[in-house]
Amino acid sequence: MDLEIRAEDPLSFSDSEELDENGFPLASSSGSDKAESTSEPTSCNDDRPHKKLSEFASDFYASGSDCTSLLRIRNEKKNGLLVQKNLLQMWGIAKSEVAETSESRVCTENRKRKWKGKEQGDVFGLKLNQKKNEKGKKPAHVQSRSCPFYKKIPGTPFTVDAFRYGAIEGCSAYFLTHFHYDHYGGLTKRWCHGPIYCTSITARLLDICLSVSQSYICALEYDKEYEIEGIKVTFIEANHCPGAALVHLRLSDGRTYLHTGDFRASKSMQSHPILLNYHVNVLYLDTTYCNPKYRFPSKEEVIAFVVRTTQKYLQKQPKTLVVVGAYSIGKERVYLEISRSLQVPIYTNASRRRILESFGWSDLSSSLSNSSHSTRLHVLPLSFLRLENLNKYLATLNQRFNAVLAFRPTGWTFSEATGSKLDLIKPTSKGNITIYGVPYSEHSSFNELRDFVKFLRPDKIIPTVNASSIASRDNMQALFNNWLKS
Repeated sequence: MDLEIRAEDPLSFSDSEELDENGFPLASSSGSDKAESTSEPTSCNDDRPHKKLSEFASDFYASGSDCTSLLRIRNEKKNGLLVQKNLLQMWGIAKSEVAETSESRVCTENRKRKWKGKEQGDVFGLKLNQKKNEKGKKPAHVQSRSCPFYKKIPGTPFTVDAFRYGAIEGCSAYFLTHFHYDHYGGLTKRWCHGPIYCTSITARLLDICLSVSQSYICALEYDKEYEIEGIKVTFIEANHCPGAALVHLRLSDGRTYLHTGDFRASKSMQSHPILLNYHVNVLYLDTTYCNPKYRFPSKEEVIAFVVRTTQKYLQKQPKTLVVVGAYSIGKERVYLEISRSLQVPIYTNASRRRILESFGWSDLSSSLSNSSHSTRLHVLPLSFLRLENLNKYLATLNQRFNAVLAFRPTGWTFSEATGSKLDLIKPTSKGNITIYGVPYSEHSSFNELRDFVKFLRPDKIIPTVNASSIASRDNMQALFNNWLKS
């Protein structure tokens, strides 16, 4: 949960105001949020203790390999769950007993007047609805989310996948790694806070799906070095969804950062010239499956299993409808390979076809069909793939098909008991509906993460997923340390 630190007393926090959704001290709109930008004038005395908090991000990046090298805090049981008592103590930031002063109130008002946000009612990080409700009363203030420091790249005016926080002070370039909602959330046609750097596929999706003004969209090619605000920037194919990119940054002082966004590490990445020639100081790592139990098979193995299973079912029941669950973008290789093996087109609804055609992949575009009755291969939303839903869907096809064979391709279906022996996967079946959960993931498996980290050997690793508790961060850091020692 992101709540804003009070500006009037930067070192005084209530228990409900001190942590963001990943368990780190909040970066507020009033000072601590500006850890990488201190240019805004203010009536506050910069020599006061809040300067220590404003330098939190710098202290973090200088602290060693990970946050676990800083002071620890105690944990306590609450409602049966392990919760953090006060993470600020972990960072050496003590609570202050200083009461609000008239000077601090003046500072707050000055900052409110200097706020440059263009969205109506967005004042000092607070979303205010200016319209009265039906009873003539103004609604209560709704607090906006403050941008966590770790979404800001230190020493640069850049943020990565930080659109839900609105205008971020000190940020003049907003990077978007790929077009999945948990990364682009906050982007709308009203976006006006600064340029958005992304790949060409993502740029087209921003236009056709969100109607973001093209004047703010800056498309960069893969494997081409650009200079932005004095920083060398290179996008590298992330092996995730179409248009996803690793963001490689080289600062003028020699520091190098790599932000993976969401990615699936591969051996080919280890031969990439940029990653071979420049040592990475800080790695922002997609740790979705950073757990030894997630040793799922390669994409190629899972696709081969899906095709083999489909062919087997069709031999037994030729009038079988084949369904593949997918996100708006992602999982394309699964149904494209089925299409190739069966030599049948792919049916999707109009909105998905528009998205798929925007990729510019000729083999995919030429395989799409607008008729649900013209092919046995349909693509439906992943969340739709339930027995009762598929049974109803089959009924809409006028008895053209007698059965449904569906695939839910996601790494979360992986079972340690099955491991790489995909033929042991047991489907869910009821009547003439069969659903296979197959461990096709577009995130790195545990082994792939390990190999990638051992290849890069970065000075510091910042986990970007499942980092909401100190226990989770400790477990991941222990793994990182072992990988880097071997």
